[in-house]
Formats: sequence, structure tokens, C-alpha cells
Amino acid sequence: MIKVSIIEDNRQLGISWQSVINVQNDMAVVGLFGSCEAALAAENSVKETQVLLLDIELPGVSGIKGVTQLLQLNPSLLPIMITVHEDDDHIYSALRNGAVGYLNKNTNPQVLIESIKVAVDGGSPMSPNIARKVIQNFQQDNKVVQLTEQELIILEALAEGLSYKMVAKKIFLSVDGVRYHIRNIYSKLDAKNRADAISKAYAKNIFRRSE
Repeated sequence: MIKVSIIEDNRQLGISWQSVINVQNDMAVVGLFGSCEAALAAENSVKETQVLLLDIELPGVSGIKGVTQLLQLNPSLLPIMITVHEDDDHIYSALRNGAVGYLNKNTNPQVLIESIKVAVDGGSPMSPNIARKVIQNFQQDNKVVQLTEQELIILEALAEGLSYKMVAKKIFLSVDGVRYHIRNIYSKLDAKNRADAISKAYAKNIFRRSE
């Protein structure tokens, strides 16, 4: 029997999920809460829960923050976020904090039941559009960045703390020319500024090792 708990401040929606789950022969809802605080107060229910379905936008502690606290109570808990939020920040914050799945609130009942089973079997259930986002970001993070020799020299000089003027003098180029190359570097690394570019270059092992 798969024991499920639900944290959803829309009580009608929470009850509808509870009804769908409780008609299954191999599942049962052991807790229905309107907030993370209420779930945390019901310590015994959390400890016997295998799969937790929870919203992100909740009164008080958000679902994303609540996940970490609930996992402290029950480290084997399998949290699945069910939310209207589909932006990268919410998705990755939830996954980093311990969520094993991420579903849209318009997920149909059959998919919800299958998602619970997938989580118990060791999988990571996600709505198709969410899964695509995760894959696209993974591919972007692992994309090989090809900097020209000039761009690499400039980026290494920036990492050493040199100003644009000092870089220009070092490589016998105008300051405008340096700015042009830096714009290309930022574009290739998908960086917002110097610090971001340097951080991503280190993460991707772009810098040459000094002899």
C-alpha cells in the first residue's frame, strides 16, 4: 500500500486528489493539509508518508522551502510538486530542495496516479513541458563552448582583474575592440557580467592551466 500525503491550500482540489487516490486498491491518503506548517505539526503522518503531493504557493512557508523541512522529518519522503508555476526558477529550486517530480495542476487523474507509482519505482515524474525544459537546460549546461584564442586571452585577463583599458594595452587592441570580444564571450557563455562569465568559464574548465 502506497501511503500518500497532500499539502494544498485549495481544499476542494485537495479533496478531489484524495478521492482519486483513495479509490485505488494499492494507495491511501494518510494526510491532507492546507499548509506546510500543518503537515510539520502532524509529525507521525509525515513519517509514514511515502509520496507527498504539494503545491508551491501556500500560506506561510512555501512548498519549495517546506520540502527541505519535511525531508528532515522523513528522509525517505518522495515529494512531487503540483503547481501552476512552469518557470525555470521554480522548477530548479524545487528539484534542488529535494522534489523528485514536478507536475502541472491540470494533470489528469490517471497521470497523477501513474506519477505516484513512477516516484515509488525510483523515477522522476514530470509533465511533458516541464521535462522538455529540464532537458533543454541540461543540454545548454553541457554544450561545448568554443572561444577563439583572442577571446580566451581576454577572458583570462579579466579573471586576473585587469580593466578593459589594461586588457587593450596587453593585446594591442582598442578598448572598443576589447568590448566587442567581451560581448561575444558573454553571448557564448550565456553570461550576464564579468563575474558570471568567469564563474561559468571555471565551471566548464575553459581556462588553460598555468604551467
